[in-house]
Amino acid sequence: MNKKELLKEEIKHIDIKSFDSTKIVESMKNMSFTSRELARASEILKTMIEDKDCTIILTLAGSTSAAGCMQIYVDMVKHKMVDAIVATGASIVDMDFFEALGFKHYKGSQFVDDKDLRAQYIDRIYDTYIDEEELQSCDGAIKEIADSLEPKPYSSREFIKEMGRYLVKNSKKKDSLVQAAFENDVPIFCPAFSDSSAGFGLVKHQVENKDAHVSIDSVKDFRELTDIKIKANITGLFMIGGGVPKNFAQDTVVCAEILGHDVPVHKYAVQITVADVRDGACSSSTLKEAASWGKVDTVYEQMVFAEATSVLPLIISYVYHNADWKNRAKRSMSKIFLN
Repeated sequence: MNKKELLKEEIKHIDIKSFDSTKIVESMKNMSFTSRELARASEILKTMIEDKDCTIILTLAGSTSAAGCMQIYVDMVKHKMVDAIVATGASIVDMDFFEALGFKHYKGSQFVDDKDLRAQYIDRIYDTYIDEEELQSCDGAIKEIADSLEPKPYSSREFIKEMGRYLVKNSKKKDSLVQAAFENDVPIFCPAFSDSSAGFGLVKHQVENKDAHVSIDSVKDFRELTDIKIKANITGLFMIGGGVPKNFAQDTVVCAEILGHDVPVHKYAVQITVADVRDGACSSSTLKEAASWGKVDTVYEQMVFAEATSVLPLIISYVYHNADWKNRAKRSMSKIFLN
């Protein structure tokens, strides 16, 4: 098959507003295994939204955005279900910003000759395809943004805010997480920002501007997210996958303590993951384990061991259609920073 034939069927992002999962989630409360875990996770997220004192942090790792869940995260921002986001660079740049520029992800197959894909400049995420030439255009847009900024260190939040500002004028897509977050004052942090298409664009920017260039300050990221924890006091975590975003968000409690602030551990925590708990990795460490580090409480915590695209639409549709978000105040956490 040639490139045009391979990049033919677009991934369609699921719209949780178009169906009401309330009945099935309510039924799952009386079941067992993953079904009951999913139902309890839904209830905990609903409780976070009902808690008028709770600031909600969404963490994203993995490729759910490329796989059809991008609109879910946009709707969470637009409907006041999330106040800050911590994500991998790939989730924000290679997937969301990439589509905002008018590019697409395509339905593919894991049963394919990857050497043939490489020859046609097609990248594969399991059974999803991306046009590498389009991805390099995304790299170029990141460089364009960096070239336009004052040469100095930026937190990833500051740089992603500029990406949102860029999309206001240049977006080819109606709904983008980066733009929605910019327009709703929801800060996005990518602690490993250069581990993505952003990295290529920023490297090229620095090579061409050796004496004065933009750089990303991950320590400033940590300080800023800790500032959010200190200001918020009561917090809840809704975590897709694990890795750096999960640990980064959880560590704000410890960092605040080291800075001399008496803040409570994260009151609520839900994690959806398929990682094996036995290897000691961050992605799979249970929320009960995190309690031993003084990061989360265990009263309102739920691990859901499932592939996120299969359970996330049910959870967020349930919360959306219960409509508690309508009575929730907008936090506008971006406004606590000067820029």
